Amino acid sequence: MKIIQILPELNSGGVERGTLEVAAHLVKHGHEAIVISNGGRLVTALEASGARHVTMPVHRKSLATLLQVMPLRKFLTREKPDIIHIRSRVPGWIAWLAWRGMDPATRPRLVSTVHGFYSVNAYSAVMTKGERVIAVSDSIRKYILNNYPKTAAEKITVIHRGVDPGLFPKDYRPSEKWMSAWRTAYPELQGRKTLLLPARITRWKGQMDFLQVVSGLIAAGEDVHGLIAGETHRAKTTFENELREHAGQLGISDRVTFLGHRSDLKEVMAVSDVVLSLSLDPEAFGRVTLEAAALGKPVVAYDHGGVAEQLQSFFPDGLVPVGDVPEIIKRITRLLAPDHPSPGPIDEFTLENMLGKTTSLYESL
Repeated sequence: MKIIQILPELNSGGVERGTLEVAAHLVKHGHEAIVISNGGRLVTALEASGARHVTMPVHRKSLATLLQVMPLRKFLTREKPDIIHIRSRVPGWIAWLAWRGMDPATRPRLVSTVHGFYSVNAYSAVMTKGERVIAVSDSIRKYILNNYPKTAAEKITVIHRGVDPGLFPKDYRPSEKWMSAWRTAYPELQGRKTLLLPARITRWKGQMDFLQVVSGLIAAGEDVHGLIAGETHRAKTTFENELREHAGQLGISDRVTFLGHRSDLKEVMAVSDVVLSLSLDPEAFGRVTLEAAALGKPVVAYDHGGVAEQLQSFFPDGLVPVGDVPEIIKRITRLLAPDHPSPGPIDEFTLENMLGKTTSLYESL
């Protein structure tokens, strides 16, 4: 098969990573993989896997971007791919308009993936126009059916995102060099149980609730330290200052550390005792919680969205009603005990499973 995936850019993020994983898998199994984007730092990794990258300015939310419809149609006519797979809204419109104007007898088949709870409007509707629509979770499938009723249920396929257990092995331990640097950088963690919230600094990710959890556990006599790992966008510095101020009001400024963006999140998760996901709005999927569970780390999460689907499968003990901070405190107290429960196998959510189902979908078309 010859498969084209199209997305805005190749810099970072779950959609980008998934695109690279699918492309590499296709090449490994003898297919031809092409990715169209405006480029980015992941192009080198993509091309190293044997896939091709074609640079087109398909990333800007501008009417001028529609000028790419004709060049893309010519490209598709010349390349004769079997499938074009749209993964984002702006390039989705370009691809759909280009595809719609081609001969139905000879044009490629059209696949789209709904990666998130997009705002519900005509702009987002393009993500449901694929001949087959991939939903990254059951929650996203329900979102599509509820908000885009013209989308036939039978054309939606749920393919959960996945992680490679080989990259996130159970009971993984960081190198001694890393451990030494970690202890030197954060001496305040020595001898304490650590709670990790890996999420960018933004109001809906639940950092305020996390501070309440840390405060409550300390008040209950638990010797814990909270870690917030995530970058703060320039527009969100006011919220980070609010968080620091609130930590001061709770008297826990010395028991919470803001780690900022971490490229070594696997190691940070491996040395943490409990990993939390406290997003106030449901996550479409939630890859980080899956990575933590693959490492064998107890995960406590609000019971909604894609994260709830994961934990219902392999660690239901970690699910807590949204906003129920007292229940989180009780749950973590139990998880800090020596005989605490641990996540089961993540079999349903492996990268191999996701890639196999995606390839099968392409082949069915």
